[in-house]
Amino acid sequence: MEEGKMQATRLPDNAYRELTSGEKYHPIMPAGTNPREVTPYSILMGIIMAILFSAATAYLGLKVGQVFEAAIPIAILAVGIGSLSGKKNMLGQNVIIQSIGASSGVIVAGAIFTLPALYILHLEAGFWQIFLSSFIGGCLGILLLVPFRRYFVQEMHGKYPFPEATATTEVLVTGESAGKQTKLLALSGLIGGLYDFITSTFGWWTDELSSRMMAWGDMVADKYKMVFKLNTGAAVLGLGYIIGLPYVAIICAGSFLVWFVIIPLIGYFAPGLTLPVGGGVDLTVSAMSVEQIFANYARPLGIGGIAMAGIIGILKSSGIIGRAVKLAAAELGNKRDLNPIALRTEQDLSMKFVLIGIIATLITTFVFFQFGVINNIGQTLIALAIVFVIAFLFTTVAANAIAIVGSNPVSGMTLMTLILTSVVLVSVGIDGERGMMAAMIIGGVVCTALSMAGGFITDLKIGYWLGTTPQKQEKWKFLGTLVSALTVAGVMIILSKTYGFEGEGSLVAPQANAMAAVIKPLMEGGQTPWILYGLGAILALILNSIKVPALPFALGMFIPIQLNIPLLIGGLIRKFVSTRSKDVYINKVRQDKGTLIASGFIAGGALMGVVSAILKFNNVDLFASEWHTTVSAHQLTLAMYLLIIGYFAWDAIRGAKK
Repeated sequence: MEEGKMQATRLPDNAYRELTSGEKYHPIMPAGTNPREVTPYSILMGIIMAILFSAATAYLGLKVGQVFEAAIPIAILAVGIGSLSGKKNMLGQNVIIQSIGASSGVIVAGAIFTLPALYILHLEAGFWQIFLSSFIGGCLGILLLVPFRRYFVQEMHGKYPFPEATATTEVLVTGESAGKQTKLLALSGLIGGLYDFITSTFGWWTDELSSRMMAWGDMVADKYKMVFKLNTGAAVLGLGYIIGLPYVAIICAGSFLVWFVIIPLIGYFAPGLTLPVGGGVDLTVSAMSVEQIFANYARPLGIGGIAMAGIIGILKSSGIIGRAVKLAAAELGNKRDLNPIALRTEQDLSMKFVLIGIIATLITTFVFFQFGVINNIGQTLIALAIVFVIAFLFTTVAANAIAIVGSNPVSGMTLMTLILTSVVLVSVGIDGERGMMAAMIIGGVVCTALSMAGGFITDLKIGYWLGTTPQKQEKWKFLGTLVSALTVAGVMIILSKTYGFEGEGSLVAPQANAMAAVIKPLMEGGQTPWILYGLGAILALILNSIKVPALPFALGMFIPIQLNIPLLIGGLIRKFVSTRSKDVYINKVRQDKGTLIASGFIAGGALMGVVSAILKFNNVDLFASEWHTTVSAHQLTLAMYLLIIGYFAWDAIRGAKK
């Protein structure tokens, strides 16, 4: 049966709940049909989406340290463009478009969380190093995840919420309202894009509010080491809405503990402290700014907490690893031959293909490391072993996190990878600048592999719900990886030359800065804040024992407060619009509409940020520097930020009827 003969327009009732004994899930496109999936149109659109969103997410991630998942906006655009162009029966093709295009966010996350540290450490990274690190890591992530697909998307049906996959699937299924969705996304994208473009290009209002803008706030920051800061970008606000209040509240709890408790305590009780807990600490605490105390004494606590949260995740996932390996071994041993003709919706890449692919990827990695980074066969083999073992162990942690909360703790797992890698490399004679280069490239490969594994499980779950062919998703994901890796390499070099990663007006790149701070003392024999890492790890254990998610709490501890508070505001907006009515249906409509607006803010703000970067790269200076620093500019910033918050809530609520 062809897709055109099917009339299903909604997911089955058992799509989101656990199945009873003997019950089976039948997707919208049943296994016995032959829907159109891989076509010239779907491939071309997927490539275009991968390029656009790779550029956008790279800018946003380096600017504020948060990478938004591109799956939802890409799905909306795919459905909307298909609808506006009069195309029919596009469900299967739209899944492929989304799957190829969504490679952008995961490849970008793997690259920007690690490789900018090379620039921060004054080690120039070339185009091919960035590209190969991202591409090899992405391929490894795909190949390592394939054996786990059956477990996560099929055996655990209804037991994991898959929040992002759920939202994306709903967008793809809702064909009737595709035109309205696309218009709403375009309008909110235009508003968010213009708002952030004016901030970064013209400087009419600032991208950050601080309590220092007032005299009393400056006094409090200097005397009591306490400051309040808020990033005013539309993109970050939208990101907070999509993440949701429960998760961002935990992130902000960690941030508030650091900025409003730990830092003021250090400033009050240890004003003369100069203990070199890390490299470059040569000022007394009283002479440090709040931000310097955060970087030198408070942030390492978060790093230790993130590393321990990763270890806890591996231990909790040990059973998952065992079961998935058992499934893969059974397939390799041809134990499925009793049913040799697999249903279309259950066809994966063969385990032989996966094994050959992993071997080929590892050989490519060996050549890359040997001739492009390390130049010592024995040391290269050790580096290769580090990459494979850590990537394999953390694959399930990444997939599990995405399945439960929709957020991949890849930065924390990569920090732990860097610490382990640096200790091992130093022990075998790789240190100094050569060691830092090797460790960061290894970290980039592992980070991208874990980012891909977490993101790809979302694509495969969407395909499972809708009834696409997993094998086709898996094959064409490699194309999305290639395109995204090429794009992010070019964009990162442009942004580094335009803004840089150090000094005033530079890109924040908080994860890369944290990783540079971790690796430098390990490789150069300086002071490493082991005691602070250890205390952070103990805090993570305590949080885990009282059932508080340790990972988001620790993330909040090491990401600057100005990037966490707008997430909380976005989460509060979501809570507001989804609880105003006594009617559950109306609340859901409003929340879903808010998701579209937030997606528009994110996509528009990030894309216009790239446009602004290109203008600056070409020496087009339209920035009102004198006005930007005045009190009036900050007052206008507050007014505009309140205005965009008001628009967000008003537009999400209006028009929702039973």
